[in-house]
Amino acid sequence: GKLGSQAKNCMNCHTLLGNGAYYAPDLTKAWLDPAWGPNGAYLGMTNSTTKEEAMSKFLQNPSQFPTHQRMMPNLGITEKEAMGLVAFLKHMSSIDTNGFPRNFARMSTDGVTGAIHGK
Repeated sequence: GKLGSQAKNCMNCHTLLGNGAYYAPDLTKAWLDPAWGPNGAYLGMTNSTTKEEAMSKFLQNPSQFPTHQRMMPNLGITEKEAMGLVAFLKHMSSIDTNGFPRNFARMSTDGVTGAIHGK
């Protein structure tokens, strides 16, 4: 999976552990995104039964499953490459990054001081 991410030059758009480009989402904790889970939108959108299958289908045909305003190009990722990339993303999510990257979608200000607090 790691070699696949290098071969497809994922860091040309994405970041991992804060390294890479800032055009597309950071992938360090992509495996943990609830949208890929049992109640998430992507599982149903891809007609998949597992998170691995959903992520693999997305990587193989990203234009069929738009997730953001900036669409991922079709990089010609094969099923075998996609499953390797999914395994790599699963591994990356297990790294203790001491809260990095912060998930700003799950943060809110306290309305008084402007301090940010996790939910």
